[in-house]
Formats: sequence, C-alpha cells, structure tokens
Amino acid sequence: MTRRSVRRSVRVLGVASGSAALVLGLSGSALACNIKDFSAEARCDGAKGLIVVTDTDPSAAEGTVSVFLQGDGGVETKVGEQPVKGSKKGVEVSFPENWKPSATYRVHIKAANVDQDIKPDLVTPSTACKAEESETAKPTASTSPTRSSSPSPSKSAPAQPATPAPSASESSSAPAGTSENAPSPAVGDSNLAETGADSHTGLIAGIAAALVAVGGGAVWFGMRRRGASRHG
Repeated sequence: MTRRSVRRSVRVLGVASGSAALVLGLSGSALACNIKDFSAEARCDGAKGLIVVTDTDPSAAEGTVSVFLQGDGGVETKVGEQPVKGSKKGVEVSFPENWKPSATYRVHIKAANVDQDIKPDLVTPSTACKAEESETAKPTASTSPTRSSSPSPSKSAPAQPATPAPSASESSSAPAGTSENAPSPAVGDSNLAETGADSHTGLIAGIAAALVAVGGGAVWFGMRRRGASRHG
C-alpha cells in the first residue's frame, strides 16, 4: 500500500466516524427528556377540580412534578408533589385541587437533565367546576310530584269541626222552623180546624140530635091529639 492510499483510508474512516457520532448525538438529543414534553391543565371531575400534568417524554426518564398555587403578593402554596415516568403516548399525573376561576399555578418539572417550570404558568378557566345535572336535580317522579298529586290523608285539608249536639234544654224547646218560621194559617182555616178538633163536638151533636127528636115527637104527638079532638 502506498502512503496515498493509506491517507485516503484514514480520511474515509474519519468521515464515517464523524457521521456516526453526529447521528448518535442527534438521536440521543431527540430521545433526551425535554421541558417541552410536559404540559399542564385544569380539569373538572364533577364538582371537584383537578390539576393534570401530562408527560410525553419518549425516553421514559423518571422525574418529579411539583405544583404550586400563586397567591397575592407572590406568596406560593404547595399543592402537591408526585413522581412521574413518561412515555411516548403520554402519562398523566393528577392533583386534586378545588381551584378557583382565573387562578394561577406554577408547575415545576425535575427529571434527567430538566429542572424547569412549565411555561407559561397554568391559569384556570373563568368558570368554576359544577356538579352534573343528574346529581344536582335529585327530585324524581317519586318525590315532590307524587306528594302534590296524591297527598296522604294526614296532610289533606283539615276536617270541618263537628256540629255540637244540642243540649237537653235545647232539644226540649221547639225546633227552629216549626213555630217561628212556619207560615201562620188563615183565620178561617184556624177556626175550622179548632172546631173540628174540639173534643166536645160529638157530645154536643148528640144532645142536639136528641133535642130535635124530642121536639119532633112533641110536635107529632100534639098534632095527633088536635086531630082526635076534632073528630070527637
């Protein structure tokens, strides 16, 4: 081999090694953990709030997620801290937090070569979490509508007070409507009623009939004697 051929071989090997190193470096940097692999959002689980952090790190590096609530005057309150190991599909880590509307949270990631905050900071929605209608609207057809349509006897209209029974003195007196309220009969009717209802009417009629018979007999007897005296 000549020196020229050796130099050419060395150059080719150098270029190949450099290319391989460059490819490995690029591939390594592509798989390395990056702050851009993390995201955070505020969610609702019914009436409960959640802070959810998603790790889409393809290198599956282990790390730690810390969440802080930023208050007035720069005062922070730590919500919680959890371990995380990402994947290409994404791994979620949830922090129960009854967040208020338009609140600000700082999310810090520490994993492999990452020790940063997710930017921008997490700002919660302007509307708080609300319970679902199926949970809040509990009244069903078996509650208030049933009670209103078919009330129980105990809750029905109050019974009317019973009319008190008349006392002995009240019962002995003439009932209302007999003497005071009844229309008075005509004068003629009352006389006839009284005459016919008199208990001595029969006796008087018998005496009158007897007197008429006696009178009639006396007249007949007198007329007969007068006729006899004339013939004699």
